[in-house]
Amino acid sequence: MYASRFSRIVTVALLLALSACATAPRHINNVCAVFDQRDGWFNNWQRAAYRVSGKYGIPVPVLMATIRKESGFKAHARPPRKYLLGFIPWGHVSSATGFSQALNGTWDQYRRDSGNTFASRSSFADAVDFVGWYHAKSAALLNIPRNDAYHLYLAYYLGWSAYQRGAWRGNAGLQRYAKATAQMAANYAAQMRSCP
Repeated sequence: MYASRFSRIVTVALLLALSACATAPRHINNVCAVFDQRDGWFNNWQRAAYRVSGKYGIPVPVLMATIRKESGFKAHARPPRKYLLGFIPWGHVSSATGFSQALNGTWDQYRRDSGNTFASRSSFADAVDFVGWYHAKSAALLNIPRNDAYHLYLAYYLGWSAYQRGAWRGNAGLQRYAKATAQMAANYAAQMRSCP
């Protein structure tokens, strides 16, 4: 009797812990609140972001602002669905998914290049590593400074070839979105001075 009661308590506790890990932060515009999140018991988001920043030389606020704009820190974010005949759900508009909204092909390239074979787009630590990897490649390929959130985000959104062609120049909506991302990075940088 006591053993089954104990196992039920442990099961409920584990489910509560896992469900807490799977939810997006409530205050996504406050990086200190976002840093309180964890993937499981050991993987602290703040520690993961700083580790990636040291690895790739991309400032933490740029990493975090990119993920904020891409997914709102939702582990299972997906783009909108396409509809057949206007009402039958028929897949998604792209293969982007997870924290980083990485496309299938780009995610596969990241896993090959980084050696992170078992990386998951729904793991914050893996997703922030992907963002750092992508921004570092953008900096090297496109000569973008590693702290230039505006241009790094444009390259992230468009891809390297489209950025190089200047596809963003005639797109006022995308430029506004990149400016908002750069502003978010600046806000996060200011907030980080008071994070514990």
